[in-house]
Amino acid sequence: MTVRTRFAPSPTGSLHIGNVRSGLFAYLYARHNGGQFIVRIDDTDRERSTKQSLDEIIADLKWLGMEWDEGPPDEAYFQTNRVERHREAALKLLRERKAYPCYCSAEELDAKRKQAESERRRPVYDRKCRGLGFPAALALPDKSAGRNYTIRFAMPLDGETVVDDLVKGRMVFQNTELDDFIIVRSDGSPIYNFASILDDVDMRITHIVRGDDHVSNTPRQMQMAYALGFTPPAFAHLPQVLGPDGSPLSKRHGATSVIAYRENGYFPEAMLNYLARLGWSHGDQEIFSRDELIGYFGFDACGKSAGVFNAEKLLWLNFHYLKERPIPRLAAEIKPFIARRGWAIPGDDAWLEKAVATLHERAKTLAELVDFASFYLKDAIEIDSKASAKFLKPEIAEPIRALAAELESIEGELSEASVQAVFESLLARFNFKLGQLAQPVRVALTGGTVSPGIYEVIAVLGKRRTVDRLNAAVRRIEQPA
Repeated sequence: MTVRTRFAPSPTGSLHIGNVRSGLFAYLYARHNGGQFIVRIDDTDRERSTKQSLDEIIADLKWLGMEWDEGPPDEAYFQTNRVERHREAALKLLRERKAYPCYCSAEELDAKRKQAESERRRPVYDRKCRGLGFPAALALPDKSAGRNYTIRFAMPLDGETVVDDLVKGRMVFQNTELDDFIIVRSDGSPIYNFASILDDVDMRITHIVRGDDHVSNTPRQMQMAYALGFTPPAFAHLPQVLGPDGSPLSKRHGATSVIAYRENGYFPEAMLNYLARLGWSHGDQEIFSRDELIGYFGFDACGKSAGVFNAEKLLWLNFHYLKERPIPRLAAEIKPFIARRGWAIPGDDAWLEKAVATLHERAKTLAELVDFASFYLKDAIEIDSKASAKFLKPEIAEPIRALAAELESIEGELSEASVQAVFESLLARFNFKLGQLAQPVRVALTGGTVSPGIYEVIAVLGKRRTVDRLNAAVRRIEQPA
């Protein structure tokens, strides 16, 4: 049997961390078994589905490297293009008396629900319409044609539905506890749970990987598959992803969408690595390549308890990948982040690589790397007022003026070695220790008190920009606002 898994996001918003983790596990399982990974777009919620969300989801999956064997842009993998197939299957169930028309109004159903809740009973449908018989001409609902009813699935009234879950183990559901749920609305549109399992069996999906908030849907979907003459796929229900406070991960816990992390300069390798470890393990190993994840993955190593999302752990992983990245690749990757801020790069690729090399062990994300590099990239820098008050004092004006003159007198481009020689000469001349000169110069050149080594900074900034900033600092000292 060829393993076929799927990921079926709805284009009604951004791709959620918890959702994409299910997709990742489906992807890894397919690749581990030499199978196929399918992407299907479950866009039956037409009011909320948007092209923007669809484009974002596709971009996120490509960014993560979760390539698919079948799916978009093929129109056959959009659920809305299969509505006639869903309606045909619903009509088949109706004709075979495995489903029936329900004439109960929304008001009646709401009253029954409230009564059940007041009596502390489960608010399940009482099957009132199951014994009413069928109209002579069986047809799906159509209000414009006077067919104002829903279609309910006729659950078996005895026996049990057994789910041998690949993560949770065996789960047994008594069929009498499962109500006759709606599969077609009164406007003739099939509901998601019905359309989804039909698409799965039609697309020959062998394994469904999803969050355990779908467990209650599983016996119902299995019974629908049986009723349609299919064997349902195997199921793997993953424990939910929780926030640090133990509640389901949501926006109140911070960024929860893939695009938020993508736009903040995280790496896909870090995201994949972190999500894989969020509910799965391989010994004590923390850092995995994509090939290792594929090689090691299996549902037997998935945990049964909820995973807690730890933004700091993800940031640590991203820091690891940033440090390990080749400098030329890192320099190329930050260009879009520089452009997004509206800054120009004051040099060629070699210059940018030199700048990145001085900062890449300090930043944890690409966005942070660009922030740290702002004093290299911007012509005008803002000097922190506290740093200015502490270090740009009258007695340092003459040493800074002398440094500017000495650097300007050097022929050709500045190097770290030539800068160091100038500093050593001035330290002896003014009887300073390195920190007494380096820290005021750092404030003058970067605007703050933290930066790479001062020789590196000057060599990257270059002669003209360094001299101009040093002279501006002298003016600031001698002509305070």
